[in-house]
Amino acid sequence: MEASTQETLSNSNVAITVEFTGGLELLFSNQRKHILSIASHDEGGKSVNMDYLISYLCNNVMKGGRKDMFIVDDQVRPGILVLINDADWELEGEGSYQLQPKDNILFVSTLHGG
Repeated sequence: MEASTQETLSNSNVAITVEFTGGLELLFSNQRKHILSIASHDEGGKSVNMDYLISYLCNNVMKGGRKDMFIVDDQVRPGILVLINDADWELEGEGSYQLQPKDNILFVSTLHGG
């Protein structure tokens, strides 16, 4: 890849909306909706995907250090429903889904005490 192409890739961003409900917003500054502009490619030049986004959220957006309430073994915690543009992420390829401009990602906790 030419240097100018690599520079263009590293300078481009993808704008997405990420929402948290069911109590997950407590992990993210008590804010339900986040409008994010993240790099469109990772350090290796690959297009960013859901796995990248989850890591990004934990490292850059999450407050309070309760990462274990959101992920377990680098995967979204069981009991958290993930929707990509209103479709179950399992239908979209889960972590390998490549983020697209204007994507709407919703994380819904279905975990309830009782």
